[in-house]
Amino acid sequence: MSQSVWETKLKGLPEPRRGKVRDIYDLGDKLLLVATDRLSAFDVVMPDPVPDKGRVLTQISLFWFEVMADLVENHLITSDVREFPEACRPHEEILEGRSMLVKKLEAFPVECVVRGYLSGSGWKSYKKDGTICGISLPGGLKESEKLPQTLFTPSTKAEMGEHDENISFEQTVELVGRETAERLRDLTLAIYEKGSALARERGIIIADTKFEFGRAGDRIVLIDEVLTPDSSRFWPKETYEPGRAQDSFDKQYARDYLESLGWDKKPPAPSLPPEVIEKTRQKYLQALTQLTGK
Repeated sequence: MSQSVWETKLKGLPEPRRGKVRDIYDLGDKLLLVATDRLSAFDVVMPDPVPDKGRVLTQISLFWFEVMADLVENHLITSDVREFPEACRPHEEILEGRSMLVKKLEAFPVECVVRGYLSGSGWKSYKKDGTICGISLPGGLKESEKLPQTLFTPSTKAEMGEHDENISFEQTVELVGRETAERLRDLTLAIYEKGSALARERGIIIADTKFEFGRAGDRIVLIDEVLTPDSSRFWPKETYEPGRAQDSFDKQYARDYLESLGWDKKPPAPSLPPEVIEKTRQKYLQALTQLTGK
C-alpha cells in the first residue's frame, strides 16, 4: 500500500483548484490533474483518505481513454511524469500513477448522465411516479432491473458542496444549442454502450455513469474521468439479481456505513473506521484488476 494523499500543494506550481477528489493545477494552456485519495459521499468530502484510490481512478480513466479513442477524442496529453513540465519533476513521487497532463478546454455546463439500470435516485423516482427525470417508463419494473432502453438524463454541474440538478433534454438544448446537445447525447450513449459491453465481459455491470465533455473549436472532447467507480455504479455480474439493491465495486460500502449512523449528510462528515476504509480500498482495487488486468 502506498502512502495516502489527502491533498497536494506542489512547490513551484500555482495554488490548485480543489474539487471533491482532484487537485487541478492551471499551467497556462494545459492542466495538471492530480487524483487524491479523498473520498466524497453524498457530495461531502470525508475526513479520511482511502489509500491508493487516486491511483486507481487515474489508471481506470487511462484505460478507457485508450478503449474509446476510436469513438471520441480525449483531453489527455500524457500520464508519464517524465514528460511533464520541468516544474513538476521534483514531485514525481507524489504524481506517479495518479496524475495526468491534459489540454485546457472550455467544459460544457452539463453533466452527461446515462442510466442502463433502475437504481439509486432513478429507482426512488420510479417508485414515486413511474418516471426517471421526467421520462415515463413501463409499469412493473423491479429495482436494479435493466431498463427497456438506455436513458440520457443530463444534469447541471454543481459547485462544491451543492447537488447536481437533473434537467430535461430541452433544457440542455437551451444551454448548449440543439446540434451540440444531440452530439453530447449520442456520444454519451455510444461510450456507455461500448464500455458496459466490455465491462460485462470482465464480470462488471456498469449500471449508470456520467461523463464530462469540453470544446476544442468545433470538436467535442471527452474530459475529466471515465467509467470509474467514482463516476459510475459498478456491480459484480456474478451476484447480480434484479429486485434488490446490488453489491458494488464502488464507494457504496462506505455510503452504507454512513447511512447506518443516521448522519444528516451535511459537513462535517464523520470519521470512517479503519475496516470501512480498507474494505472500500479493496473494492476500488478489485474494479481496477478486473477491468484492466493491472
